[in-house]
Amino acid sequence: MMWLTLAVGLLIDVLRKVSASDRYVRQGLWADKGNYLHGSKLGGKRTGIVGLGNIGYEVAKRLEAFGCVVSYNSRKKKPYVSYPFYHNVCELAANCDALIICCGLSDETRHMINKPVLSALGKEGFIVNIGRGDIIDEKEMVSCLMRGEIAGAGLDVFENEPNVRKEFFAMDNVVLSPHRAVFTPESLKDLSQLVVGNLEAFLSNEPLLSEYVDNE
Repeated sequence: MMWLTLAVGLLIDVLRKVSASDRYVRQGLWADKGNYLHGSKLGGKRTGIVGLGNIGYEVAKRLEAFGCVVSYNSRKKKPYVSYPFYHNVCELAANCDALIICCGLSDETRHMINKPVLSALGKEGFIVNIGRGDIIDEKEMVSCLMRGEIAGAGLDVFENEPNVRKEFFAMDNVVLSPHRAVFTPESLKDLSQLVVGNLEAFLSNEPLLSEYVDNE
C-alpha cells in the first residue's frame, strides 16, 4: 500500500509546493521576501492513471476520495471500473491536469511518456512517476520543465538510478524521492508475513493468500 500513499503524496507535494515551501522557510526567505507562491489544490483535478492494474486502481480510488476526476490508459479496458478509458496516452494527457505513471516497464512502455505526451499534458499539467524511470523520456521531461511546458513533477524513480539528473536539483516544481515507495518498517513486515503465509499455504496444498494476476 505504500506505493499508493507515495503516489498521492507526491502529487499533493508538487501541487501544494510543500517541499519547496519548506526550503523557502528554512532558508530564511519568508522573513526577507514575504509569502511564497500559492500552490494548487488537489480536489477537482483531472487525474489520468497510466496502467490501471492493482496499484493503479488503488491509487485511482484514493484520488476519487480527494474529489479528483479519474480517467486511465491501460493495455485493455477494465470491465470493473466506470472511469473514462483512453486507448492513447497522448489523448489521456490532453484531457488531464495530472498523469500518474503506475504501469510496468516493457519494450512497449519504455519512453512511452515522450515529447508529444508531455506537450499534450501542457503548461498547467503535472506528472508523477512511481512505475519505472525509463517509462518517461527523462531528457525531454527536463527540457519541458525548464521551458515551462509542463507545470511540475513528482518522481520516485529515475532513468539512471541512483544518479539523478542534476537539473532536477534546482527546480522548485519537482519533488524527488529515492525509489523508496515500499520501504517502511510496517510494509516490510507485511511483506514478510505474506511470503511466509504463501509458503505455508503452498506446502499445505491450500489456496495462496495472494496470486499473481497480470491485469494491467
